[in-house]
Amino acid sequence: MAQTVTEVLTAGTDSVTLIDEVKAGTYDVEGMTQAEINEMVQRNVDHLSTILLYEPVDADDDTPNVKGAAGSKKTTHVAAVTTGTDYIAAN
Repeated sequence: MAQTVTEVLTAGTDSVTLIDEVKAGTYDVEGMTQAEINEMVQRNVDHLSTILLYEPVDADDDTPNVKGAAGSKKTTHVAAVTTGTDYIAAN
């Protein structure tokens, strides 16, 4: 059974949370170097960037159209990509 846009975005919520908590300083990064933290944030930015581009390639493709979904459904995910990218640039 194909996933819905909501299910895809829900699966990305952990990445949103991780990015937001690293930026806020509340994510446990004890024992990690800044380079390792940045790599972790980048992996999550990449994950979100990928799912935000999901769309069917033709009428027979059951890939959910996350790319074409209303912005309010994916606002936190788009914001987390920006937050993560900005965090890496600053650190």
